[in-house]
Amino acid sequence: MRDSDVISVRELTFRYPKSPEPAIRGMDFTVGRGEIFGFLGPSGAGKSTTQKLLIGLLRGHGGTVSVWGKEPLAWGPDYYQRIGVSFELPNHYQKLSGLENLQFFASLYDGGTRDPAGLLDAVGLSDAANIRVGKYSKGMQMRLTFARALLNDPELLFLDEPTSGLDPVNAGTIKDMIRDLKAMGRTVFLTTHDMSTADELCDRVAFVVDGRIVALDKPAELKIARSQRLVRVEYRSDHGGLASADFPMDGIADDPAFHILLRQHHVETIHSREASLDDVFVEITGRRLS
Repeated sequence: MRDSDVISVRELTFRYPKSPEPAIRGMDFTVGRGEIFGFLGPSGAGKSTTQKLLIGLLRGHGGTVSVWGKEPLAWGPDYYQRIGVSFELPNHYQKLSGLENLQFFASLYDGGTRDPAGLLDAVGLSDAANIRVGKYSKGMQMRLTFARALLNDPELLFLDEPTSGLDPVNAGTIKDMIRDLKAMGRTVFLTTHDMSTADELCDRVAFVVDGRIVALDKPAELKIARSQRLVRVEYRSDHGGLASADFPMDGIADDPAFHILLRQHHVETIHSREASLDDVFVEITGRRLS
């Protein structure tokens, strides 16, 4: 484990009791300090199991799981003073208000915490601070879950589908807050089905299928390795309709046909034929996320 690594996983295996197949089959990865690390895969791939082992909610694994140089369970209660967790399914006290929920959870930490009212304002819930959580929409509860994960100003944050059920504006707010955490040197372990969110936020992503990591790299590197080296030009034809033409990227500066098109037509767009992260996932795994 390097000094810069917060998480180090080596030859990790895990099988649930009575299950004929292992949920995790020999995973290896590290997560560096200040990194946003994406864990992507379909349901049942082993993402949540891995996250639970990292959080310390499961035991009985093979291989090693190390966080700050020790197994999560070896840290004892101090571990939960240093990490934050945002689960995909909200789990709040429904009869308490949003503010009361955060105040209660803040009381469980030994040290100082962030201001609950300030966190509610940051996630756009200040107007609903004194409303019972049972009356919150799913999106509001998701934002409350995210705010609760930040109460202890954690060094390491585990996020499970943090933008699920959110409209674009609120999803953008949460993404900006995650970027701010990275800027402050915090480490984020992000589990998601959402390729666009992972592409926007993550420094590196791991594709997980059937308990194994089948690819791990920066999103840009994964896309470039599988992109077509073509440039597509969309332009107005002589009849005014939208037309397109593809040109090889290599040697495009000296391509006569490319220059003729630019001179003779009104160009609307020019862009490379870059693969999306979803395209890469399908090519590597033969599956789509659902």
